[in-house]
Amino acid sequence: MLKPPYSQYSRIYTYHIDGTGIPDIDYPDLIGAWVEDDKTIIVFHKPQNELVEKLCHQYNCQLFYQADIDYNDWEMGQEVVPFTIGPLTVAPIWNKDHADIRIDPSVVFGNGFHPSTRLCLETLVSLDRMLAPGFTGLDLGCGTGLLSIGLARLGASSVVAVDHNSLACKVTKQNALYNNSQKTIHVKQLDLRKELPDTGVDVIMANLHHSLLVDLFNSPSFWQAKLYILSGFMPNEEEQLLAALPDKPPTFLERRSMDKWRVWVLGDTSKGKNFTC
Repeated sequence: MLKPPYSQYSRIYTYHIDGTGIPDIDYPDLIGAWVEDDKTIIVFHKPQNELVEKLCHQYNCQLFYQADIDYNDWEMGQEVVPFTIGPLTVAPIWNKDHADIRIDPSVVFGNGFHPSTRLCLETLVSLDRMLAPGFTGLDLGCGTGLLSIGLARLGASSVVAVDHNSLACKVTKQNALYNNSQKTIHVKQLDLRKELPDTGVDVIMANLHHSLLVDLFNSPSFWQAKLYILSGFMPNEEEQLLAALPDKPPTFLERRSMDKWRVWVLGDTSKGKNFTC
């Protein structure tokens, strides 16, 4: 995340370490760190070879990859610039123009400017008429928290934002604070393959890897919401997702596209008057 003296990202320096024993570190040039598949990833604003070498020696870990990357190349070269969807203009926190939502994109997956995230937000905005004031939401794979903030901006009374990545949870909390949504958005760090939060909400937004969506589709407890906005997959992955749907899934309402990405909208009109077609 950004903290003084840094107000914007330029080049980033990533270190991939075999092992998970390194504790949380607080260092002026640190952007963030997280554990993924028994590996630790640490990202800095400046090269920190000596520090990382010291940490690896101290905690019996081994550096196996490092990179010096332009920030704009971090997430598939997606440019981080303001964009507008319906009534909402989204901008990075360093942009000084008008914006309804400002976020620190950080270095988490789903930085908020990725096509699948925009597609989810576009779909949510277009379906806003289907949700009564004070609706409840669940954002699975919250990343930067953009979709959670979008739900709050559109009138949600409560949103639970979930991610397995510890840095994503920190970034979402900070972005909720930037947007005065900290009382509405409640962040939980969970591994969705092992534990699901309460899904009995008005709308679930799940922008996730297709294999994780398949796992969720196979869990009856996933299908407790009224409306589902699902993305994070491409056309060649849709057949597998269709095969994983339950025998009696919610009604398939819409399919949208942006670049190579897809979004599905499913809804169950039998689950309450907050949802209307």
